[in-house]
Amino acid sequence: MKSATDKIDIRNLSLEGLQENFTSLGEKSFRAKQVYEWLWKKSSFSFDEMSNISKELRTKLAENFTINHIKIHNSQFSNDKTIKNSFVLFDNHLIEGVLIPTPGRMTACVSSQVGCSLTCKFCATGYMERKRNLNPDEIYDQVVLIDRQARENYGIPLSNIVYMGMGEPLLNYKNVLESVEKITSEDGLNMAAKRITVSTAGIAKMIKKLGDDEVKFNLALSLHAANDEKRNTIMPINEQNSLKSLAEALKYYYAKTKNPVTYEYIIFDGLNDNLEDAMELARFCKHLPCKVNIIEYNPISFASFINAGEDKVEAFAEYMRKQGITTNLRRSRGKDIDAACGQLAIKEVAKVSE
Repeated sequence: MKSATDKIDIRNLSLEGLQENFTSLGEKSFRAKQVYEWLWKKSSFSFDEMSNISKELRTKLAENFTINHIKIHNSQFSNDKTIKNSFVLFDNHLIEGVLIPTPGRMTACVSSQVGCSLTCKFCATGYMERKRNLNPDEIYDQVVLIDRQARENYGIPLSNIVYMGMGEPLLNYKNVLESVEKITSEDGLNMAAKRITVSTAGIAKMIKKLGDDEVKFNLALSLHAANDEKRNTIMPINEQNSLKSLAEALKYYYAKTKNPVTYEYIIFDGLNDNLEDAMELARFCKHLPCKVNIIEYNPISFASFINAGEDKVEAFAEYMRKQGITTNLRRSRGKDIDAACGQLAIKEVAKVSE
């Protein structure tokens, strides 16, 4: 019998690749289609569950292949019913993902990397080292497990997915798009692409690539300042991706996809909360159809930022609306368990039995 390291991770194979492997094992290729359906449509993590496959073939599968699925390591329940999960990966790295229940929606917030390399000053993940990109199946598994959690705890399936967890999705471009394909495919979870939002800190050339690939999902840009000098201080990525280059990339993206863009904007006290900041944001919004989500800042131990006062936030939002820009105020969910936007950071070590 092969050792675990010699076995093929079966979910790395396309259907065609799986059929070729089955043929080399002396099995009929149509069996590969059955197994593929168990892996993706039925989200099976075990060969033993594949009930329409003979026991002999299930044994052969276990001898030659592995399913490197993620597992829930720990779950925390917020007072507002948000559930934060740490997931352990096959190599013992940990990531976090969140179930966010709100009226009319059941949203999974998923991670795309182990850690992050962008060092945004207000984000806990930005203070972590980036260990590696997540594989498409590891992103897919987060959705599967959070959907099960939603059904078990609230009797409601997932309605939305946001790639707003740990990591920068556009720096894991290929795997993120492959995960979306599996989630939206009829051979996978069959979720609508319009129910998925991918959030980026702003990588101009990759935003253009989204346009070239004519993606169907929604795009959100973590903006937080429409002034290069201010944005540079809180988001070092802006030094290589200026607001001008982002505006050009977003216009290109919109021309290719006709998808409006969402701008996420945290209003920090004394940094980006005055009328001039609102005027700069309104000017940036004129580039293409968009909406603005004003997000409550969630404190982290690494930084000393604080929220702008309620009156300033309301005045800021009111100015934006008077400019004809759809503007929403988003209240934090799961703040009491560090599950809110910007708070995801691994604070534990995985202890996994062999």
